[in-house]
Amino acid sequence: MATNVKVISTDLRQATIKVNPGTYLTQVLEQACTKFGLSADKFLLKHKQKQLDLSNTFRSAGLIPGAKLELVVRSKTPSAINIALDLPQREAQLAGTRRLTEKLSSDVTIWKVLRHFESHILKGKGVNITGRGEPQISNGGTQGGGQLYYDTPVLQIEQRSLSTFVDFQKTLAQLGYNSGNVLIRLSFQKTEKTFADAMADVSQYFQEEEQATKEAAEEPTKEEPAEASSSAADAPAAEPPQDDVSSSAADAQGTLQDDSIGTTQEGPDLMEVETTPTDPLQPVSVFAAPSSATPHAAHTTESDDIYTPGIVHAQLHQQRLKNAGQNKRLLSDQELAEEVAERQAKLAAVKEVKVRVRFPDNTQATWVIHPDQTGEFLYNAVRTVMAAQSAKFKLVPAGAKVPIRDDGTKLIAGYSLAGSTVVNLLWDDSVSTETRKQPFLKADASRRAREVEIPEIPQGEEEASPAPGLSKANADDKPKGEGGAKKGMPKWLKLGK
Repeated sequence: MATNVKVISTDLRQATIKVNPGTYLTQVLEQACTKFGLSADKFLLKHKQKQLDLSNTFRSAGLIPGAKLELVVRSKTPSAINIALDLPQREAQLAGTRRLTEKLSSDVTIWKVLRHFESHILKGKGVNITGRGEPQISNGGTQGGGQLYYDTPVLQIEQRSLSTFVDFQKTLAQLGYNSGNVLIRLSFQKTEKTFADAMADVSQYFQEEEQATKEAAEEPTKEEPAEASSSAADAPAAEPPQDDVSSSAADAQGTLQDDSIGTTQEGPDLMEVETTPTDPLQPVSVFAAPSSATPHAAHTTESDDIYTPGIVHAQLHQQRLKNAGQNKRLLSDQELAEEVAERQAKLAAVKEVKVRVRFPDNTQATWVIHPDQTGEFLYNAVRTVMAAQSAKFKLVPAGAKVPIRDDGTKLIAGYSLAGSTVVNLLWDDSVSTETRKQPFLKADASRRAREVEIPEIPQGEEEASPAPGLSKANADDKPKGEGGAKKGMPKWLKLGK
């Protein structure tokens, strides 16, 4: 049933807006601001001195027909909104969870919200939201050129559906969400627009965002050659400064190789020194499989006395229980952002990481990974040493559930590899049993393999007889003073009757 409301502006002008039960209050605000000649982004609506939630409809807002709404100026400081993104089933399997949450500003557009989840939360997990293409072929998938057509994201926010680039340009505040929580359900729909035309429309609608992203990516590259420019001032103008840097790096590498050669000639054992190969795909060290089927840890013997807890252990356990029972303040948004920035700074400071890949036959190989190397590089490096190079496999870091993908994701920044890492190689289900039983390494790599050197650990020895003199336990039990009182168990450690 249609009715109307009155909107009163700040200069006491009035405008009558026709509404029905399903009209959103954002539409009422936009129509009123259009009549007043104002921008809807700078105003809110109030009813009886109470601010209205613009994401509600006229029915859910609890307004009566003919209600008088006041137009008030919006605060210039955007507020934070908790956004939950509900993923489809296939994308949820890749991400490892069905629902993602993030806190963003209310002045962020819907497109930037999707890009933020895609490039930050889902980075390195193979989930594509804004750039999906699907081939379309005729006759039930048997004929056709396979032209890529754009899959547009479809967002369901309460009763509202957003699926066009015009809708994605709206901010959360324009949709009526200025505070609280927002649930966005994501799905995809194939369009009649080709993928190339869709990407052209993206660059047209979101040109400002793309420009800002390019400027942010160009800033680090502009700072890097700044130090080398002073040393290359005397060089000809046509010669780029990168040549000087590469030549100096080559000289330094040659010097290091000469030093390493001299060191290896002096030492008696050549296998103790790990030299960096000229080919980055070649491993710095290869280890053979253990010769014994019994784990080395099973050969060690330790006395049971070292596992007996003492008073110090009991005191430490009580202190931990006390600390765990105390109330602790939750971290603020600023502190959480500082922690994220600190982790990113630590990853940016990492220069190289040693990655040891453990193969199915218990052989191992180690590579030195630098910040610019990707998951595709590690997969290609493993294929250089394996015998069955056509067999499919995946690399999973120890203790992780998400495997390293064979794509352009950086290993250090994308997978947070900050220290020495062990990666397990797992065969794909399509690999045959004969391939699994064959030796994993090629012949030349097997010849370079050496045994893993395990340091000798002092073995525990059981004492047949007490050592001469008083032991520590006997010293604690000897009488003190004339009363002969002995030092007993403390009261806090005694069990109740």
